[in-house]
Amino acid sequence: MLDSRQLRRGLRRVIPRPVRQRLYDWSPSRRRRWRQTPGLESLAGGDDAAVLTFDDGPDPEGTPRVLEELARAEVAATFFVLGRHAEENPELIREMLAQGHEVGLHGMEHRRHDRLSAAAAEGDLRAGSEAIAAVTGRPPEWYRPPFGASSPALAAACEKLGLRLVYWSAWGQDWEESSPGRIAGLVERDLSPGAIVLLHDSARYAQRASAAATAEAIPLIVGSARERGLPLVSLGASASNASG
Repeated sequence: MLDSRQLRRGLRRVIPRPVRQRLYDWSPSRRRRWRQTPGLESLAGGDDAAVLTFDDGPDPEGTPRVLEELARAEVAATFFVLGRHAEENPELIREMLAQGHEVGLHGMEHRRHDRLSAAAAEGDLRAGSEAIAAVTGRPPEWYRPPFGASSPALAAACEKLGLRLVYWSAWGQDWEESSPGRIAGLVERDLSPGAIVLLHDSARYAQRASAAATAEAIPLIVGSARERGLPLVSLGASASNASG
């Protein structure tokens, strides 16, 4: 019997990319979960800025190149990191902070947190928060569930741990093998004031060999944002501006 990963790979071989793209965008199950457990999908009030976010790191194979491109573009971002990888690569977390980026939580392990019991979900988030705090000196403020898969138990765990649940409103669908131009083009469809952009600085949990295309898409995305007069900031910077 095929497992779910083998089934997804088989579907990718037979379903044309444009059709897959529409299915990813449509995803009624994801939208249903987001309605049940509301989180931040875009910046409140159509903020004049947008946010670049990166999931799945820190990864010594992918994160340094992403950081290099962000530094070259002089743009700050929010990285949703896994506690286990933060423990393994604390120097990359420190580099993120040194460059003015923000570190959020993606969990201790990359798994479907919505399929865990309430106690297990809270335990994973707590362990991840503690792993990040051990490196940064403070617990994270933001949490994005892997696959965007939320649940009432996760929402309750976030409230208990003081985490704000974050989703996205634009993405590059960069978990597949793709060109920098295609990644940037998908982001640009929905790159508007208040947008939260989902990208990945690691290929560990994706169907691609590396995150190089994502890094190469950054200057294209930044260029498009600047043409539209749209600053790119971290979630924390946006929240500070709003409260100020």
